[in-house]
This record gives sequence, structure tokens and C-alpha cells, in this order.
Amino acid sequence: MRVSFVADSDAWGGAEVWLTHHLRRAGGCGATASLVCAEPVAAGFARVGVERAVVPLTRHTAAAPATRAALSAQRPDVVVVNLVDPASNAAAVAAALDVAPAVGVLHLVGDTRRGEERAALTALYRRMAGVLSPSTQGREQLLADLGLDPARVHVVPNGADVPPDPAGPAGNAVPRIGALGRLTAQKGFDVLLAALRRLDVPFDAVIGGAGRDGEALRVAAAGLPVDFPGWVDDVRGFLAGLDVFVLSSRVEALPLVLLEAMAEGLPCVTTDVGEVRRAVGEDAVVVPVEDPGALAAALRGLLVDPARRAELGARARARAVRELDAGLMAARTFRVLSGVAAAPR
Repeated sequence: MRVSFVADSDAWGGAEVWLTHHLRRAGGCGATASLVCAEPVAAGFARVGVERAVVPLTRHTAAAPATRAALSAQRPDVVVVNLVDPASNAAAVAAALDVAPAVGVLHLVGDTRRGEERAALTALYRRMAGVLSPSTQGREQLLADLGLDPARVHVVPNGADVPPDPAGPAGNAVPRIGALGRLTAQKGFDVLLAALRRLDVPFDAVIGGAGRDGEALRVAAAGLPVDFPGWVDDVRGFLAGLDVFVLSSRVEALPLVLLEAMAEGLPCVTTDVGEVRRAVGEDAVVVPVEDPGALAAALRGLLVDPARRAELGARARARAVRELDAGLMAARTFRVLSGVAAAPR
């Protein structure tokens, strides 16, 4: 089975990490993978050893002729299109459908438009052979808003690399809280800063990542022991310096960075977004979205109790090994793609 993946993104994020996991595991799942990626994210895929074509970004455009030509040259049996949100990658989806049966991967719920725009989006999605989502919330939106056939909409939970040598809590003399992601409103780092201002115990904090809200967040952090190191290339190295990991997002499906932190054996505090509560169970502390008081209380409980940090981190690691491995995610994805490739056209 020949599978072409399409990454029509303007910045590197969790959707691109998801794609990288699948490209690297395709051979073990009975597939030959290739990639068509937009110029802004091409460098991130440079070290993935698959056939690769770089094309212009087509998000929010009417057509994607270069994407279509690149896909035609790869001659896939199935095309998988990364969907940043429900509507923004329509041109890439249309290009894929011109070449082979297409499957979309909806990483985040979002605006499905209204009126004629929704009708056009519905028609496009109904032409796809299937849609994957890492969350039941994403599946429910596709069924409710676009009326898709339930048999063609699949939930495949995200997974992360589970290293054999987890770092665990760093054991810093002053416990270090860490967060990592794009510096945008979606990630809720402003809520995290508000929670940190409420803490009355020693800590320091680091917020890794880059994005359009970076300067505003640095201003908001004035007077707090918070460092902003910028873009993080070495995620494992970043996580190894932490005692507590926090996810403060307003909207997610099942964020890979949270799963990576759990796989490293870190105690985690996370907002109740997407599929998170179902995925982490009792092995992370889950708090309401946009509630700095609850976030502060959860962090304080871990900061003052090293034994609880170690115990929660060990439970997080065990759950990651058992249920959140990227190999399991890839096997489930390629199982769906095999069914699409085998179906009569």
C-alpha cells in the first residue's frame, strides 16, 4: 500500500509530530509512505527518510495545483491530509481527491462555517473515504455539523514515543514547572501565568515555544520567576529539566506534548480539554479550562509534596507504556487506511 501524506501547515506543531510518527512507522505497518509538505514546515521533515515534495502553502486558498501535481507523481493508493481545523485545508483536500481516495485527519475542532460555505465543506468531506480524529469531540462535530456517515469517521487516540530511559522529575532544589507549545491564545499560557501569581511556595517556571503572543506573555510574566527560552528543538532535553509539567490549553484534542511528558515519567497538571480526561484517567491532575485558581491549587499540591510528584510521575509513565505509545496509534491508523485502499472505488 502506497500512502502519501499532505502537510499543508504554516508552522510546526503537534499535527506535524503526529505525521512524523506515521512516516517513520509506515514500513512496519505494511505501507510505503511519501510526503507532500508546504514550504513553512519542510525543514522539520528533512530528516525523515521518505520521498518528499515541497510545495507552496495553500491554507485558505481556492486551489492547490502544485500539491495535486506532486501527489500524482507519487502515485498513491491512499492520500492522508492533515487538517489544521475543519475548513482551512480545503484546497489540499480537493487536490488529494483528484488523485486517489483521501482520508482527512482532523486534529482540532473548529469553525465549520455557515450557509453556502458549510454546504461546500460538507460536500468536500463527504467525498473523502474517511476522516480520523484523536478525540470523540472531533468525531461528534463532524457528525453533527457536516452529517458525515458514522462508519467513515474514526477515533484514533494520539500516541507518543515512549523512551526506554524516562527522565522522571528532575529533583531541582526549587521545583521547576514547565510548559511547551505555540505561544498563542489556544495554549492558555496567560491562564498559567495568572495561576503562577497565586502560588505562595517556592518555584521557578519555563515556557518553551514561539508564537505571535510571545512578547505579550513576556510582559505579563514581569516579576515572576519564568523563563521563555523560545523554540525548543530538543523536547526530551527540555522535559528532563522539569519537576512538574503543565498543559493550560483552552482547546485541544489529545495533545502530544502531554503524552510525551507522561512518557518521561513527569507528574502532569492539565486542563480538561478534548480527549484528555479519558486518556489520562487518574494518572494526571485534571482541572477546568480557564480557571487559574484551580490550576494554582493543583500545582501547589505537587510543589509541596516530592513524594506525590514521584508517585504521580510513575503512574503517568506506566499509563503511557500501556496505552499511549505511538506504535499503537500508527497501527490503528494504517489499519483504517488499509480498509480504504482495499475498498472498491
